[in-house]
Amino acid sequence: MSAPSFQPPRCPNRACPMHRAPQPRFFQCCGSYRARCRADAVPRFRCKHCRRGFSRQTFRQDYRDRRPECNGLLFRLLVSGVGLRQAGRWLRLGVHAVQHKFRKLAHAMRRLDRNLLQELPPGRRYLLDELETFEHSSILPLSVPVLIEHDSLAVVAAGVAPIRRVARIGSRRQRWLSRHEQSHGRRKDRSVRSLRRILGRLRRRLRGHRAVLVSDRKQVYASLCRGLLRGQVEHERVSGELPRTTYNPLFRINLTDAMLRDNNGRLRRRSWLVSKTAACLRRQLALFTAYRNWHRLRTNREQDELTPGVQLGCVHRRLSVEELLAWRQDWGRRSIHPTSVTGSESIAAMAA
Repeated sequence: MSAPSFQPPRCPNRACPMHRAPQPRFFQCCGSYRARCRADAVPRFRCKHCRRGFSRQTFRQDYRDRRPECNGLLFRLLVSGVGLRQAGRWLRLGVHAVQHKFRKLAHAMRRLDRNLLQELPPGRRYLLDELETFEHSSILPLSVPVLIEHDSLAVVAAGVAPIRRVARIGSRRQRWLSRHEQSHGRRKDRSVRSLRRILGRLRRRLRGHRAVLVSDRKQVYASLCRGLLRGQVEHERVSGELPRTTYNPLFRINLTDAMLRDNNGRLRRRSWLVSKTAACLRRQLALFTAYRNWHRLRTNREQDELTPGVQLGCVHRRLSVEELLAWRQDWGRRSIHPTSVTGSESIAAMAA
């Protein structure tokens, strides 16, 4: 990307009128500067209305990063099952620096997925399932509901919620759980609230279109569908005891669950990589969702660079990791599109 080609889409000052409703040529060019981590010069600008100075770097995801060249490799490592400390050893970064980058990347990928996947095509089939893991220790289980689109295998939504499992009375595990609850209080089961949030996200993205939802015969799925998706989504229930072959209607969601455990070390049970908190697992799922929907091929046999996002029609081609991590996504659908070179094409304009 050449420096003179960049056109700032808005003033970064949120109090400036040019931030929400920028006018043509609201800025003036003010030279450039050179950074040690970049080969080309970074152009500077100044807003004619509020007189605030800014540069092209202000609109990028790696704004104010000390080691921006590590972001792409760190992203690839984290979605390949590598832990934070091991990634830090390979990148020669301290663990606190890796944790900071992990939080920042997860926040950016959550916004990117929300901006690109705001509307789902009508008449599609969706699969819902939950897998279990734990935080810190096995007496603190977590439920991870996952919703995917059947044909494209796109991850529409994923969540993390604490659940409470009652151990056998008199067992060592029951005494362990009792001691923990005496110190920290009774653990609340929030799995239903997480499922309600997942189905609500599906309803908003359908925009009134009809769809089919397939799940196992867990009773809470049927009750939530009747309450939240009545008249809009047809709910099909399949026995969870069927053989897990390719003929199983839930095969693709089971495949996605297996892929989640393989690519995310935090979901591997009996591993040092298991998440210590639910918040860290949510961040990891945000990274994997962006990786799965926009960069990873739909299947290993794809020959035409087909990703889930391409098949859904949300993007016109596969996005590279560098494009995923390019532009800040904190302006909703008016944020710069990941494939934009000049910075002037928004997500809404590219989708029109």
